[in-house]
Amino acid sequence: MAGKLYLCATPIGNLEDITFRVLRTLREVDLIAAEDTRNSIKLLNHFEIKTPMTSYHEYNKIEKAYQLVERLKSGENIALITDAGTPGISDPGEDLVRICLEEGIEVTSLPGPAACITALTMSGLPTRRFAFEAFLPREKKDRIRILNELKEETRTIIIYEAPHHLLKTLVELYDTLGNRTLSVCRELTKKHENTTKTTLKNVIDFYQDNEPRGEYVLVLEGKTFEEKEKEQQDAWSSMSIEEHMAHYTEQGIDRKEAMKLVAKDRGISKRDIYQSLLNEKERR
Repeated sequence: MAGKLYLCATPIGNLEDITFRVLRTLREVDLIAAEDTRNSIKLLNHFEIKTPMTSYHEYNKIEKAYQLVERLKSGENIALITDAGTPGISDPGEDLVRICLEEGIEVTSLPGPAACITALTMSGLPTRRFAFEAFLPREKKDRIRILNELKEETRTIIIYEAPHHLLKTLVELYDTLGNRTLSVCRELTKKHENTTKTTLKNVIDFYQDNEPRGEYVLVLEGKTFEEKEKEQQDAWSSMSIEEHMAHYTEQGIDRKEAMKLVAKDRGISKRDIYQSLLNEKERR
């Protein structure tokens, strides 16, 4: 019988956050695939786990995935761990999972720490709907595209950032999204954990005078529906009512229904639309 791939969540800072189930699994599997074996050996030594390790990272993720699949097919059980948090979240684990499922290998996930969820729950921002962006792309063209998408995002936005890129990213977010409210979460679960609810402008001012330290999760408010509605109304207002009517009638919508839609778009009554069209007709 084929073995199973276990996705094992490991602490993002505080070692006490590891689960009993993950510890047992790491001891029982035949092999642990780790993003950085030099980092993970500290975790294994702390909990006196002697299971053999192999490296699985961004630069060998496809070739090594197929090697791991062959071992799984031979009946071995393998645990996948990342440097911190849940495998498959913003790391090469997602490729191994995809390939395992394509090859008919069973995959299970052992829940535990995840920096994105930890930050979201303590951010003070809406949690029902959120968009996880992880690290913004480094390539300029891709980065601009993603930032422009985030400008229209109505869900709470979660972004990871390293200290040496933090200020640049904050400035780009401010320039594209405007002065949004956000929570800046630093060194989550560690001794110097800190969460500050502020604005992009205020946090930029702070880090222009203070060197960023530690790993950061930025949790930003999304664009409100009221803002989107106002922007749309402003866009309609830039058109004449006749042009606005044409927008709908050219789609085959009859004039009566078009007047209703135009009135709704502009936030005025259907009577006002009718009167405006009548006045325009009389002026001709």
